[in-house]
Amino acid sequence: MPADSDPTPEAGATTWRPIGARIAGALSILTLVVVCAVAWWALGPEIRSHFTTAQRITLVVLFGMLFAAWWAMARSRLIAAADGVTVVNGYRTRHYEWAEVIAFRLRRGAPWAELDLADGESLAVFAVQGSDGDRARTAVTEFRTLLARHEPPDR
Repeated sequence: MPADSDPTPEAGATTWRPIGARIAGALSILTLVVVCAVAWWALGPEIRSHFTTAQRITLVVLFGMLFAAWWAMARSRLIAAADGVTVVNGYRTRHYEWAEVIAFRLRRGAPWAELDLADGESLAVFAVQGSDGDRARTAVTEFRTLLARHEPPDR
């Protein structure tokens, strides 16, 4: 992973992260581990001995994949700093100057917010999720306030 893929917010930067998805994912993974562990011990040594090494490795790999997917969501964030905006979606990090950001919105019923960029593209922002309700709407309002402060005079 490149050194700049996990930015450390500078002093004075504002960071937003999803909360509901992080909690739901963590609880799901914890539940899965507990259920699998209890089921494994409940099977008894005679049945457990029938599992091959490949089958055991498959279970560990599947857990690892689920954890990697949760971790990608958990590390998602939106950082507004003096030098611009950083969007971390999963394992991908993008940085934009303030002048490149045209608008920020969370449509009714949308799973997450969107950044509209000057080049005509839109970028999903996993850090602000519609399922977070009022917290997400507050994040949109806060970000729009910062965006308005950095808006070029010719817009």
